Amino acid sequence: MGFLNFNQDTLSIIGITLRMSFFSTLISTVFGTILGLLLEKHQFPGKRIVVRICRTLMGMPPVVAGLIVYLVLMRRGPLGFMGILFTIEAMVIAQVVLITPIITGMVYTYAVRSAPAIRVFAKTMGASRLQTQFLFVREMKGEFYFAVVTAFSRAISEVGAVMIVGGNIQGKTRTMTTAITMLRSMGDFSQGITLGILLLVIAFTLQSLSDLLRKNEKTEENF
Repeated sequence: MGFLNFNQDTLSIIGITLRMSFFSTLISTVFGTILGLLLEKHQFPGKRIVVRICRTLMGMPPVVAGLIVYLVLMRRGPLGFMGILFTIEAMVIAQVVLITPIITGMVYTYAVRSAPAIRVFAKTMGASRLQTQFLFVREMKGEFYFAVVTAFSRAISEVGAVMIVGGNIQGKTRTMTTAITMLRSMGDFSQGITLGILLLVIAFTLQSLSDLLRKNEKTEENF
């Protein structure tokens, strides 16, 4: 086996990983952004506890998220009738459980720091509620980029949860991280290094894109 050895199995693994990471990040971004903004905007009894729980869940061990989803989706579980255990859909659900608190916590933190000043400015300018929301998103888009990139990086590099609910089935639920774990135990270090390098390249590309977007945003502000 040569270094950086590409074959049909490798391409399948990459495709499954990207699909899972994309959809889980997309869903988590929607839910996490809405929850983070609502948490910042509204005051209610027990809010501090809710915020503390959210921040605790930001560091949730992946195997715990995987186990919870497994118990829910197993045949005798509440959603066992769906029959989606050991599928990409199950892995996406596990990833959503894992990374939604990350986006929620980051958006909430950004909003607490920036939202009051933005609301005061919008009110001074006579902006409507909708215009205020657009202004809020525009002013914080750099932070949103970073939250999404962080969540995607967590999703694409995670192994514990997807191993539990996906089963590491060849051609169906085998991802880059679960494949690396399996290849190491098999002694196939060449293919494992291939996937490891690809993971690093993807992570580097995402970080570079995030930095570029932030740089362009600052350039526009200067003009």
